[in-house]
Amino acid sequence: MSYPSISIAGRRIGIDHPPYIIAELSANHNGKLETALRIIEEAKRAGADAIKLQTYTADTITLNSDTEEFLIRGGLWDGKTLYQLYKEAHMPWEWHQPLFDYARKLGITIFSSPFDNTAVDLLENLNAPAYKIASFEAVDLPLIKYVAGTGKPMIISTGMADAEEIAEAIEAAREGGCKELAVLHCVSGYPAPAADYNLRTIPDMIARHGLVTGLSDHTLDNTTAITSVALGASIIEKHFTLDRSGGGPDDSFSLEPYEMNNLCSSAKIAWQALGRINYARKSSEQSNVQFRRSLYFVKDLNVGDVVSADSIRSVRPGFGCAPKHLGKVVGSKVKVKVSAFSPVQICDLDL
Repeated sequence: MSYPSISIAGRRIGIDHPPYIIAELSANHNGKLETALRIIEEAKRAGADAIKLQTYTADTITLNSDTEEFLIRGGLWDGKTLYQLYKEAHMPWEWHQPLFDYARKLGITIFSSPFDNTAVDLLENLNAPAYKIASFEAVDLPLIKYVAGTGKPMIISTGMADAEEIAEAIEAAREGGCKELAVLHCVSGYPAPAADYNLRTIPDMIARHGLVTGLSDHTLDNTTAITSVALGASIIEKHFTLDRSGGGPDDSFSLEPYEMNNLCSSAKIAWQALGRINYARKSSEQSNVQFRRSLYFVKDLNVGDVVSADSIRSVRPGFGCAPKHLGKVVGSKVKVKVSAFSPVQICDLDL
């Protein structure tokens, strides 16, 4: 059976390949370029396949208004205006070049989520190898079409989107010319409880859309992400920080380096464990075959003696014939002299 796949910077992504792990830098730079550079370094050290940025300014993503509609009520960012939040959280555009250069120097793929057309243009000038559409922008079909026009692979997060909106986003990407497309199941809660994830949605998404499918995970540990691999997730995205107590907008629901390392290794092990449908004896079992049960003589018998039920037993080791032959062995005659504690062999019996 052939499964869908895409390629980002030469790395094949799909069910037939190890999970593609994206470390989301987001706002965890906390206003310091040096911190952003260290996050990239730690993501590479932890084993992530890619580091992802977010490309916007407060003026390209919202309006500088303090009216009720622009105020955040509740949650991590309670009391701030949208403009204040994004002013604090945004990645300065002049940082993008040094971040891209450093990631490429380290050998980790780097790309970004653009939030308007000018961000796409900036990222195109940096030769970004792929694009990610954030969940909140999945309904921005013109933006999706503009990104699709670059001809680069695209990943769309689907948090808050219903089935119809997901289908519309996919259609917009295809209409725009995107040939390599993936979607991520996502819950846009920060953090999100594992019970909200309904991971059985992942195989349904695969069946509905026939696309590479993954998970954008906002839970506080790795259990949900690793479980998703067993359900067909080929991409896992997690927010990543140096220190969860760092005080930034996204720090509190991000993975620290040792946790990202655990995610990278555990997700790969989960994928390896899935394997293929296979009932054959496995290589690790070969040396243990001898410890299975088989039939052994427990009495000495001469040529022509009848094998009685009390002259054989099913025991370990497994060098005799299988216990399933017990019924036909009992009542047969031995063709050779046999000794107690020797294995029963079919060829030595007159059945």
